[in-house]
Amino acid sequence: MVMRKSILFIGFFVVMLNWSCGQDPENKVIVPEDVPFTAELFVDDLQIPWGFAFLPDGSLLITEKSGELLHFSNGRKTKIENVPEVYQRGQGGLLDIALHPDYGTNGWLYLSYASEEGPEKGGHTAILRAKLDQGALVDQELLYKATPNTTKGQHFGSRIIFDNDGYMFFSIGERGARDVNPQDITRDGGKIYRMWPDGRIPEDNPFMGQTDAKSAIYSYGHRNPQGLALHPETGAVWDHEHGPRGGDEINIIKKGANYGWPVVTYGINYSGTPITDKTQMEGMEPPIHFWVPSIAPSGMVFVTSDAYPGWKGSLLVGSLSFQYLERLELSGTTVTRREKLMADIGRVRHVAQGPDGLIYVAVEGKGIYKLLPKKE
Repeated sequence: MVMRKSILFIGFFVVMLNWSCGQDPENKVIVPEDVPFTAELFVDDLQIPWGFAFLPDGSLLITEKSGELLHFSNGRKTKIENVPEVYQRGQGGLLDIALHPDYGTNGWLYLSYASEEGPEKGGHTAILRAKLDQGALVDQELLYKATPNTTKGQHFGSRIIFDNDGYMFFSIGERGARDVNPQDITRDGGKIYRMWPDGRIPEDNPFMGQTDAKSAIYSYGHRNPQGLALHPETGAVWDHEHGPRGGDEINIIKKGANYGWPVVTYGINYSGTPITDKTQMEGMEPPIHFWVPSIAPSGMVFVTSDAYPGWKGSLLVGSLSFQYLERLELSGTTVTRREKLMADIGRVRHVAQGPDGLIYVAVEGKGIYKLLPKKE
């Protein structure tokens, strides 16, 4: 009875905090009466399209979690050869793909994936760069490999983006070791990392020179970040990450900052028991937005085009759990409205804006949808 009362108290506490943080206490997402697009299946027959990137000619490179890298051009998919072997377990596999900002000049592309490399059994997240030549990856360079490997199948992360200063940021989840990894800067996992695109560690990284610290770490105290996006006006890196049962977060990433997991959280254990009674603490960065219940966010992009009336400046986030695309309207860093789009479409794994200004949405078991603006 005491435990049941504690759980009820935590639930009430979270609801009240939603209210106090300026969020809807019922965490409502609105289903709009009309949307400014129709969804067209652009690439079909994909299983878990974890990431995709547009090449300069408008064709697509698509990662399948199973380990395949696909090239989609003129309505046809071809398999890219010489892709690194991936560790397939649980959430592990071939994950994100990103192109160097000067790809047209240097040809570098970047992959994140679960790798078995290392003396321990299991796998951990790796970052690799390579070039594409005649339908195969060449000049491969392993830039980062998190350690130690573990046979756990959860929380690999991982997204990759580049900022306006030429740095590469990538995320690695805490690999299911919440009480060990995220708060310890001498260990990989539960971190956002910053490197130069060639793998060098910037001299001004926050933990450079600290004894035993992983010098590529830029921020820590994260759970499982599967969304990274660059704010189009401020240039700041935003992330979103999976909470446990409740407590998915959107954060603005700051140099050397601690984002609190698992010391502070708006979520509870999957069993319903509390993790902590703390949602904020001095010295730990609070999220700018959180979801209760969890939507299981994956993929994130700011809308910068004028293709969809009223959308410019919005943030789009995929939902794995509730199988829709969410649009968040912002006033500065405050979420003012949430909209549910593409309801019940399936598990939305990734979302991106194409070079044509249109939005593309990857859905597990289906493919990649193009959102075509409605004609007036």
